[in-house]
Amino acid sequence: MAPAADREGYWGPPTSTLEWCEENYAVSYYIAEFWNTVSNLIFILPPIYGAIQTYKDGLEKRYLAAYLCLTAVGLGSWCFHMTLKYEMQLLDELPMIYSCCVFVYCLYECFKYKNTVNYPLLFLLITYSVVVSIVNHLNPTDEFYHFFYFQVMYGTLVSIIVLRSVYIVLWVYPWLRGLGYTSLTVFLMGFFLWNVDNIFCDKLRALREKMPPVVGAVTQFHAWWHILTGLGSYLHILL
Repeated sequence: MAPAADREGYWGPPTSTLEWCEENYAVSYYIAEFWNTVSNLIFILPPIYGAIQTYKDGLEKRYLAAYLCLTAVGLGSWCFHMTLKYEMQLLDELPMIYSCCVFVYCLYECFKYKNTVNYPLLFLLITYSVVVSIVNHLNPTDEFYHFFYFQVMYGTLVSIIVLRSVYIVLWVYPWLRGLGYTSLTVFLMGFFLWNVDNIFCDKLRALREKMPPVVGAVTQFHAWWHILTGLGSYLHILL
């Protein structure tokens, strides 16, 4: 039998610029990276519930947009890991940029009068999203360029979100420190496991070959990245 990483599946050879450490089509003929796919449910189900509650409670539309954007991230990531196609990769990456822009808007508008719109900030974030979307697609065949550029653009937004959140829980709403620090800690744990998955991939794959499939699934650290960052992002919207 061919190694798990070399198995053929329903969606054909990958065309994405990135592949992760999970062995392709090892669990299902129809899902390229099974655990990386189903772990996206944490991005989909809780935010849908949050969006429904936001609508019922009559909260501002920016909170509804935040929940729906997080759901879009989960759906895009599901399609990407299920198919490993470049078009689906864009559905994974670009909603991450868009959702972070919504989070930035929410954080910088948390002291305003209800039902007003900050048009200059809105224009700036929309422009940022459009520029990232265009440039991100200019050189799709260069894996390093594509990965590095996206990480810089995404990392910039995450840094703004973290700094703004720390300011809010330290100086404005100190009673929210528990929720704020929990959200940040859970997200950073996911980021740590994401790096472990990338750096030690060969060792993790060798370890899985010696373990029962169910036990080996625990070492799918990119899936854990989905679970922890999805939970951290949901808690951040609550913040």
